[in-house]
Amino acid sequence: MKAVVRSAVVALSLAGMALCAQAQNKLEKPDVHIAVGGKAAFYYLPLTIAEQLGYFKDEGLNLKISDFKGGSAALRAVVGGSADVVSGAYEHTINLQSKKQYFQAFALEGRLPQIVLGIATSKAANFHSFRDLKGMKIGVTAPGSSTNNLVKQLLTKAGLDPNNDVAIVGVGTGATAVAAIKSGEIDALSNVDPVMTKLEREGAIKVVADTRTLKGTEAIWGAPLPAGCLYAPIEFVRKNPHTVQALTNAIVRADKWIAKASAADVAKVVPEAYLLGDRELYTSTFDNVKEAISPDGVISPSGAKATLAALRNFVPSVKAAEIDLSKTYTNRFAQKANAKYK
Repeated sequence: MKAVVRSAVVALSLAGMALCAQAQNKLEKPDVHIAVGGKAAFYYLPLTIAEQLGYFKDEGLNLKISDFKGGSAALRAVVGGSADVVSGAYEHTINLQSKKQYFQAFALEGRLPQIVLGIATSKAANFHSFRDLKGMKIGVTAPGSSTNNLVKQLLTKAGLDPNNDVAIVGVGTGATAVAAIKSGEIDALSNVDPVMTKLEREGAIKVVADTRTLKGTEAIWGAPLPAGCLYAPIEFVRKNPHTVQALTNAIVRADKWIAKASAADVAKVVPEAYLLGDRELYTSTFDNVKEAISPDGVISPSGAKATLAALRNFVPSVKAAEIDLSKTYTNRFAQKANAKYK
């Protein structure tokens, strides 16, 4: 009888421990709204893979994803309170802090910017250096987005004024961007794949700056810069640690899946519309950008420092501000996710 009682006590104790663990890991906010600027771009491929393969659902999340024309527009949705989390460029967390708005990145999607600047073929013969951008209409995903910041960096290095020497036009990341360069609405385009590879193959542009590779990124920025990531108001991160962990688990799991996947594997998972009517183009583009996708969701401290140094070159508010980088990102969730999904 004593043995039976002891067994019952042990069983109840184990059950209690299990219930306690479940309570500790309960999601504070299972319904999460993510805002993204150009979801079909390779820049945000981990988000799409995690969604399509059910990784968010596996973590107990009920996700709503709203797609905007650019990262700055997605950010405005979160700042305005209509979404919870941004899938966007890490650099925005630094920009925001310079304006006393504190956002924190917690899961990295891209370890390189993946942004390409192309000059319209009709204008390419007269382009010899970045000083020749002066007077051009340059398309970007949205004014204020990371595609815009690449243009600002190149203009600043060339001794030009990013605010007055060119005209910036928001053209999105898909068919609208393609149409803008082909119709002559713009003279140059700063954008991401698969759009830029498509235009290059069709002879519509001449690529003059390329951050899809480590070599190209270092030539422009001087160091690899963290790019697409999940970030949110720092209070959201603090108040919802289990929810943020669940989001990070899904992204890290997707990062790792992509690292092992072939181009054909990816093309089978993403929505058909992402292929732009050309499966072969999409698969070859993936091979071009695979190096730029994070393998583990971890943000490099040196990359964060390099991003701050770059932004100080052309963003007055950042140049004048005391920036605490430790508040712009955290790797604690990604480290736990990597321990779970090895």
